[in-house]
Amino acid sequence: MAHKLRASLRGGYEFVKPKVVDYKNLRRYINRVIGYKDAQMIVNTMNDRRAHYPNYSFEFNCQDDVLDCMFWANEMEKAYYAEFGDVISFDATFRTNKYRMVFVPFTAIDHHKKSVTVGSGLLSNESIESYCWLLKAFLKTHGKEPTLVLTDQDAAIKQAVENVFRNSKHRLCMWHIMKKLKKKIPDDLFTNTDFRKRFSKLVWDINMNPDVFEVKWGLLMKEFNLEDRRWFKDMFTIRDSWIPGYFSDIPMCGLMKTTSRSESMNSFFNTYSESGNLLLNFMMNYDTAIQKQMNTQRELDKASKKASYEIQTPREIELQASKVYTNGWEVYIVQHNNSKSDFKNEFKVEIKAEEKEINCSCEHFKRMGVLCRHAFTIMMRCGVKEIPERYILKRWRKDVISRNYRFSSVQSDSGDCENVKLVNDSYNSFESCLDIVRDDKKRLTLFAEKQQMLLKEFESDYISPGLKSKTDGEVVCKLLGVTIPIPEEINIHVPEVQSNKGSGIKKRIPSAGEVAYANSKKEHRMCSGCGK
Repeated sequence: MAHKLRASLRGGYEFVKPKVVDYKNLRRYINRVIGYKDAQMIVNTMNDRRAHYPNYSFEFNCQDDVLDCMFWANEMEKAYYAEFGDVISFDATFRTNKYRMVFVPFTAIDHHKKSVTVGSGLLSNESIESYCWLLKAFLKTHGKEPTLVLTDQDAAIKQAVENVFRNSKHRLCMWHIMKKLKKKIPDDLFTNTDFRKRFSKLVWDINMNPDVFEVKWGLLMKEFNLEDRRWFKDMFTIRDSWIPGYFSDIPMCGLMKTTSRSESMNSFFNTYSESGNLLLNFMMNYDTAIQKQMNTQRELDKASKKASYEIQTPREIELQASKVYTNGWEVYIVQHNNSKSDFKNEFKVEIKAEEKEINCSCEHFKRMGVLCRHAFTIMMRCGVKEIPERYILKRWRKDVISRNYRFSSVQSDSGDCENVKLVNDSYNSFESCLDIVRDDKKRLTLFAEKQQMLLKEFESDYISPGLKSKTDGEVVCKLLGVTIPIPEEINIHVPEVQSNKGSGIKKRIPSAGEVAYANSKKEHRMCSGCGK
């Protein structure tokens, strides 16, 4: 073997790539050692996590001893779904592994209005049966259906959502539908700015009543002679699946209208993955991405907790908002507390002071979970000093996620469940202490000194395990962060390389004649001697 091992600073050995070996050779080496055992090893690894990590869920399915589907969610992802799982979206992404298994992350919106992952799956194909299995595994893990599910127009996904999420409302991505407009109408009509402006305003208006929408749609179709166009007929038939007005009675329906959140999340995961990865490589990269996502959430929580605001008015309602809401929503309230009362649209606000009940015809609270500027203006006119508790949803509060969950992602590579708990508790205690002394230089200095003393004490007692030779399998497992040994017996086999929807090239495959003709027109290199 051309690869070498050297003694690491922490004792033992670590893997070193020779200068002559590039990354492709390293991948070839890993593939040679793991090879056809990849599926068995990923299942063993995930089962090990389920057995030892707190509240970790993992499900898988095989077809004729071949890995077909997987779904998993850690403790933090399950906590996110419990609080923010009212509206979710999911969209398939590719190029994440050498078998072209479809990667399907489920995305929700947290209290900072940021995208968070609430579970993920891998599918060997995009059939109705595969998506049904995935959604059933999702439901088994989380125990409840989402209120609203957002996807693209994939027929298999649509059927699966209807079969499994019987109590959820399925919404189609408006962006994907509107993207097709150019292909469905003549070029002269598409360049007609008046038509495009009126059509966009019609379909995107969140305040338009369905009855009004249907009348205006009919008039627009008649005016531009689109009544007989099949696409417009089909889109009108399924109008209750994508037009915003038909979702106005669903809580939090304003959080997502397109799958852009899912596509952005797919892009985020793809930065950590490559098409030639083994499933073990993929999972290592996935863990890295999820860790980064969770670190971001922790930083946002800290920033929101520590933030101080310059109160714009002496009103108590503004001070209350700054204490309970995360940064984004607090700013929204401050910006509109002093807004003018002559609103462009005529909205009716009804307030019952004794019952602490406030209703606005714009229904912003139902769509977004936060009172609108119209309601705040009337509340301040009526001398209301605090936002009623019923209108401060838990999902937008600063303290919605318990600190105990924030460290569940810090997992030991030991198979000892008690050891995993101790590692997590240690991180929790360290971060809690740091939060307390962060702004006190004297106490922070003392804390740092004690940490250094403790580190020196442990280092002095540390005994190096010594140098020992490692097999190829041990080296690869160390590289991939796998603690379980490479299995001798294989009961689960890797799937064949799939050709899934959307994963191929965008253009059709040219014929041999077309390739030959194209090559004949290329300039050829000439011999400097004979000139031919």
